[in-house]
Amino acid sequence: MSPNDALEAEALQVALAGRRIGHRVIVLEQTTSTNDVVAQMAPTSAEGLVVFAERQSAGRGQYGRRWESAARRGLWLSILLRPDLAVAESARLTNYLVEAVAATVGEQCGIATSIKPPNDLYGNDLKIAGVLVEMRVEASGGYCAIAGLGVNVNQTSEDFPPELKDSAGSLAMITGRVVDRFELAIALLRELDARYLQFKRPKKGTLARII
Repeated sequence: MSPNDALEAEALQVALAGRRIGHRVIVLEQTTSTNDVVAQMAPTSAEGLVVFAERQSAGRGQYGRRWESAARRGLWLSILLRPDLAVAESARLTNYLVEAVAATVGEQCGIATSIKPPNDLYGNDLKIAGVLVEMRVEASGGYCAIAGLGVNVNQTSEDFPPELKDSAGSLAMITGRVVDRFELAIALLRELDARYLQFKRPKKGTLARII
């Protein structure tokens, strides 16, 4: 598989067998925003649903900013989570997600990164990833979290609009080599799943809520 070939949902699911995050994977060739798709599917979907899009026509970041999603050049995905958090605590979930992306990039690409609060990841002073968590009320009265992640993987500087050329970058631009998106996607979802188990575990001295 070429690094910029289309992601394969079935192959991703097989590689993530037995894990909560990635038990069901959907890959769309194009959509407005993966967060929108997961929001529509949430009422009838189990936690851990993952939706990728090879291209987003209306990807968004923090504060409604547009997220550039060059076709098959990055990882654009959203995950359905039910972390039993109050809306006011959603920043904790954002931190968990950004730290998982940073750990994966460091392990897979050998890139030293820095987190710019609340939700951006930088490498070599260039923005390479971002996270957007949207909390939604469910019919049960509780909340679900739709966690959107965007990782710039194989873009060149020409893939970014003029206003972003000095501030945005990709893993390929930093490492000087093309990165296998499929392998990176598997590594990222495995890292997210492992960390999510710790994230949901009740702190010492507290009682777990019975669901």
